[in-house]
Amino acid sequence: MAAVAEGQEPEPSAAEDAARDATDAVAVGPGTLPLLAGNRLSLDLYPRGCHRLLHLCAQQVPQLLEVEFLQLSGHEDPRLLEATLAQLPWSLPHLRSLVVKGGQHRDAQGACLRGSLATLPAGLNGLVRLAHLDLSFNSLETLPACVPQMCGLGALLLSHNCLSELPEALGALCALTFLAVTHNRLQTLPTALGSLSTLQRLDLSENLLDTLPPEIGGLSSLAELNLASNRLQSLPASLAGLRSLQLLVLHSNLLASVPAGLARLPLLARLDLRDNQLRDVPPELLDAPFVRLQGNPLSGSPPSPRSPPGTPVVPKMPSLLLTSDLDSFAVTPLGCSVTLTCGVRLRFPAGATATPVTVRYRLWLPEPRLVPLGPHDSLLSGVLELQPHGVAFQQEVGLWLLFVPPRARRCREVVVRTLSDNSWSDLETHLEEEAPKRLWAHCQVPHFSWFLVVSRPVSDACLVPPEGTLLCSSGHPGVKVTFPPGATEEPRHVRMQVVRVGSRELPALLREPEAAASPLLCLSQSGPLSFLRPVTVQLPLPPGVTGLSLDRSCLHLLHRAPPAATWDDITAQVALELTHLYARFQVTRFSWYWLWYTTKACVGGLARKAWERLRLHRVNLIALQRRRDPEQVLLQCLPRHKVDATLRRLLERYRGPEPSDTVEVFEGEKFFAAFERGIAVDADRPDCVEGRVCFVFYSHLKNLKEVYVTTALDRRAQAVRGQVSFYRGEVPAEVPEEAEAARQRRGADALWMATLPIKLPRLRGSEEPAQGAGLSLAPLNLGDAETGFLTQSNLLNVAGRLGPDWPAVALHLGVPYRQLQRIRHEFRDDLDGQIRHMLFSWAERQAGQPGAVGLLVQALEQSDRRDVAEEVRAVLELGRRKYQEGIRRTSLAPGDLALHGPSSSPSPEPAQA
Repeated sequence: MAAVAEGQEPEPSAAEDAARDATDAVAVGPGTLPLLAGNRLSLDLYPRGCHRLLHLCAQQVPQLLEVEFLQLSGHEDPRLLEATLAQLPWSLPHLRSLVVKGGQHRDAQGACLRGSLATLPAGLNGLVRLAHLDLSFNSLETLPACVPQMCGLGALLLSHNCLSELPEALGALCALTFLAVTHNRLQTLPTALGSLSTLQRLDLSENLLDTLPPEIGGLSSLAELNLASNRLQSLPASLAGLRSLQLLVLHSNLLASVPAGLARLPLLARLDLRDNQLRDVPPELLDAPFVRLQGNPLSGSPPSPRSPPGTPVVPKMPSLLLTSDLDSFAVTPLGCSVTLTCGVRLRFPAGATATPVTVRYRLWLPEPRLVPLGPHDSLLSGVLELQPHGVAFQQEVGLWLLFVPPRARRCREVVVRTLSDNSWSDLETHLEEEAPKRLWAHCQVPHFSWFLVVSRPVSDACLVPPEGTLLCSSGHPGVKVTFPPGATEEPRHVRMQVVRVGSRELPALLREPEAAASPLLCLSQSGPLSFLRPVTVQLPLPPGVTGLSLDRSCLHLLHRAPPAATWDDITAQVALELTHLYARFQVTRFSWYWLWYTTKACVGGLARKAWERLRLHRVNLIALQRRRDPEQVLLQCLPRHKVDATLRRLLERYRGPEPSDTVEVFEGEKFFAAFERGIAVDADRPDCVEGRVCFVFYSHLKNLKEVYVTTALDRRAQAVRGQVSFYRGEVPAEVPEEAEAARQRRGADALWMATLPIKLPRLRGSEEPAQGAGLSLAPLNLGDAETGFLTQSNLLNVAGRLGPDWPAVALHLGVPYRQLQRIRHEFRDDLDGQIRHMLFSWAERQAGQPGAVGLLVQALEQSDRRDVAEEVRAVLELGRRKYQEGIRRTSLAPGDLALHGPSSSPSPEPAQA
């Protein structure tokens, strides 16, 4: 026992503190009993949970003897927590599951905080019935000695701790079936791990493992093994002995090869090898449907294995992984499987072409003239162009486009659209899951053109024969269209779309609580405009309205004939037949129909406003300046529900004013940002016209620009207080003046959207404004004149966008892991410094070497930062264009001669194709 200084009272123990608190607050005990549900006691989300449990133990409450599941918070005082756990073997002898987790509290950036638990009392191994132990999100640096002595333990969860190793004694857990040690600091694994013959699931992802012990092949019952995001450079051949293995995840390592025996595992259903350094893969794995190889520098198909004499040789389909500096590839009659770095996969079956064909591709940034969207459509991808246009294949080619699924998917569908015969058409589309928040849109294409992915209301179609038919909505069973016999002489195609209407939209617009509207019905057809006999349309009555009680004078049938935007009340022109739930009417021409229930008399103009509101997106505009470099400004247009989460993520590195008031914009609407009051854009950009940055809003794509600004004013005297204003529409010849903008703010069709302040701080002493404060670097140009330069300003812009993704980019750039760790140590409190030092030291080594810019773009795409890669491509394209124009002006090359051969000739615009 520690000595106590004279005149100083001994420090009370944690158990004594708890007993005193319990005596002072007797209500703690009864208040805990409601938290006991059957045999479960949950105290993790309540304050003073350990005090409550110690009080119950002191009172010897009989219900504790029945508790089998206990949850405590890891954020309690460490001494109090240890005292509470020491009581469990005597007070809860039947305990089967113990959860002591941190992570319930978060820091200012939203990250989960670790709990205070650093050890366990030795007597905890007295819980002889314990089968489940969860110690996640705590501060364990070593595994407590009592854990390997819990022989009945079946599940052990140690994720998000500080463990650097696991003890050999872990092999004594003979009943263990699930072990999770993710997000720790493990560098090696114990050889005794291979003796866990009952282990079925092992998760060791997000650690520092560089090797695996050969004994891991002894896990005879293992079905799932996750080793993602480690430093593994090789795998032991003994992995091929895991005959029960069904799932093997190895993505984001440094693997250069994999054992050939993995292809012969009988139950293996998924092998994830993405984002490694694989150049050679066993032939059996190359075309296996359960293997994922994206993000590896594969050198092509390996040689086919030897076959017995006399066996006919079947040529193997080549597999190609294109780097970002390549924009074309060759397809032979053998066919091939191609993965592009822009999130596109192609599969050419054997015989798709009779002669070799060179295929070129390009991903265009979306804009209204390229993107054909219906009134209720949403764009989910960029525009992919594949050339040569119109060349028909002898077999259909498989095309996969990667996209992030929309938030609202009810009664909506995802389709791939293509341009054919000067019009856009839909392709039959199938969805395949890549990850929980990423999907592939898969379709078959007969020839090449432009392609994009769109979300739209579910479309139902049919072919109407002269005998008549019935068309029902798959998303709204109550919506039907009946075609009587003789409605048409020749078969014609008809299409139906139904748009859901929110129950709160119409009452808010009309300021009438009882107002309601049915779903919006859109009907279209091919052939003659009119049917020979009336067609019966059935719509559900508006919510809350029944045919037995409604006031017919309040029921309005509205009609719209595209492309007109006006809605007409045609209630008096049709005979409405009402049932308890539905309204039926007859028409001879297709259009748009909408049922309203309101006391308003003239509803045509209101219907137009309501329809516009259905298509509007409520967004906020933000303008933030980087804390370490105020000349770098981030501009973004965000849907309202994403603003808070985005700001929490950004405000660690940026600062600025509050977001703008809510603004309403349409899908595909153009707007631009203009810097005012002495502040201007610092460098040429492909999306910048006369210093004004252009935007096009697409609700499911990133609407973000990061620019450098400058000022002609003297910052040595005082700070420059400027602003950035956002205006609707195309960039005009003259941005509205302040007074004019103020007048337009009051109008219904105002161009002005928002104004946010920008402040460039005053320079002290001889300080000069410099992009990249804290850097002392010589002028640097990466690349060459013909392929385009990346200047120091461009590289700083890239560095400012990487954030926590920079280690992945560094590894894909070939930066050694030891150097990466050294950068982290030297700039351990400066994330910006880490990123800039890595990027500029790499760029200095690459100066003068060909292909450096392509390597950077490829690394960005392999690290899932395609947004930054696209901006780099746009800057390069602008530089190439200026270079070519300069050569033509100085007559160094004929104006009509392409600098890079036929492949660099400008493509025809999709709108003119």
